[in-house]
Amino acid sequence: MNQEIVTIDLGSNSFRVLKYDCLNHKIISEYNEVVGMADGLVDTGLISKEAVQRVIAAISHSIEVINYNPQDAICVTTAAMRKASNNKEILKYLRLEAKTNFSIIDGTEEARLTLLAVKYALKREKINSNNFVLLDIGGGSTEIIINTKDSYKAHSFDFGIVTLTQRFLNHNDLKNDLENKKLEIKLFLDSLNIDFKDYSFVATAGTPTTIAAIKLGQDFFSYDRNIVNGTIVNLEDMTNCLNIFKNSSKEDIVKLVGRGRVDFIEVGIYIYKMIFEVLEKNESIVLDDGLREGVAINYCETKCRN
Repeated sequence: MNQEIVTIDLGSNSFRVLKYDCLNHKIISEYNEVVGMADGLVDTGLISKEAVQRVIAAISHSIEVINYNPQDAICVTTAAMRKASNNKEILKYLRLEAKTNFSIIDGTEEARLTLLAVKYALKREKINSNNFVLLDIGGGSTEIIINTKDSYKAHSFDFGIVTLTQRFLNHNDLKNDLENKKLEIKLFLDSLNIDFKDYSFVATAGTPTTIAAIKLGQDFFSYDRNIVNGTIVNLEDMTNCLNIFKNSSKEDIVKLVGRGRVDFIEVGIYIYKMIFEVLEKNESIVLDDGLREGVAINYCETKCRN
């Protein structure tokens, strides 16, 4: 088995590459870039040529930065590619032009792999990882996973920061839609018949990590995942972030959250806040580990067993 592997997570907004040491379960290097793959998807049902060119440029740049062979990388893609009616052509084009072989994974598999990464991360951070609710806010979908010692239940909801932002330009319309989403999530959680009082609330993906980073005094350029991991974020932190955004210029917000997230962070906070309310929680544990780490760990574990 290769000791080093590379995994790529091509999301609706982000492109994330990981070089991973299977033997020691350690991150060797990583590359992150916002490619906005879901731009225009809500209106057209298609992934645009411009978005594909951004993905190809990101692949090329990531190879320069962390040095890997794209043909050997384990590549997965999620909600935007699931929804796009031209996904087969796009994947074929990426195979030809970028030498990458992407698999479209469904919401269930996305949840399983993200959970795998988070369980490893909680152990690494020495946080009790038996009973918790995991929130993963993506660009095109939002996953909620309820983990217990012996099993888990997961649901992939058909909305994310990019799709909601593009669908609702009017703030009141967005607010009304979020109320409907809240009922949908509550229905799922109620159906499980679980008292979440003793469950931890864990959150991953760009919105929670950005809020944690701002709380810690970091910005987009000084972001350090090792310090962000395990940070506790509460409702007050979200209110503080919204106030900062309200009273800052666009350029200042870009410095804080990065150019690719500046248009979506507010909606991300509203989604995050909504889950706090549904779960009746006051705080959540933030982790940077997600799908790409889960793909790596899953590969390493599978190969070790064989």
